[in-house]
Amino acid sequence: MHRPSGARARLVFPLDFPNLTEARPMAERVAPAVGVLKVGLELFVREGAAAVELARGLGLEVFLDLKLHDIPETVDRAVAAAITLGVRYLTVHAGGGRAMLDRAASRAAQAPDPLTILAVTVLTSLDAADLQSLGVAEPPRDHATRLARLAWDAGVRGFVTSPAEASALRAELGPQALIVTPGIRPIGADAFDQKRVATPARAIADGADLLVVGRPIRDAADPLAAAHAVVAEIERSLAARGAS
Repeated sequence: MHRPSGARARLVFPLDFPNLTEARPMAERVAPAVGVLKVGLELFVREGAAAVELARGLGLEVFLDLKLHDIPETVDRAVAAAITLGVRYLTVHAGGGRAMLDRAASRAAQAPDPLTILAVTVLTSLDAADLQSLGVAEPPRDHATRLARLAWDAGVRGFVTSPAEASALRAELGPQALIVTPGIRPIGADAFDQKRVATPARAIADGADLLVVGRPIRDAADPLAAAHAVVAEIERSLAARGAS
């Protein structure tokens, strides 16, 4: 399993913009302080492969966050298409089931360049009450762990989970799992629409490998300085954890 090396490589900045005209200036501005640029649904639906090329052109790894959830054949073909784009990470929903996850992992393993499938467990916008409304009686931590184990058994080695579940997934899956945590908020930052959040230091201490930090950087008076501050916190946390 490929692992990010160093603090900067662990910081993911999402390009949550409606088009490349707005995304490009911010991507170029924060590029010196981040390791990965995340391309999500809004930008990808509007711009397609050009959004991926923007990130690759800046020399950064690309996290294509499409959260695929469909029949196994469709997801298999979508992963194959992502391979041609040269992305480094691609998300699928763990709730898509064993067969879908197996096909995604198997297809990714055939990529000429490393492609890590990331299974999304429980969205950070959901809490226990939301899960109950969906018919899921178990709390988010237990549900995320169960979904992660399902994905692991299907051959997936990367996972997206909130900081609140990171330590549980690390304990369940061990050191080989790659854990990605959205919902990262530096001290004093607004949680916005996410319900299970943590500081960069807490997420690293709980075993996270990649941290997704969006609005606290994007909306800062100086986005590059804000990104550097997050990297510095990650670096201190890695030193305290004895990692690199």
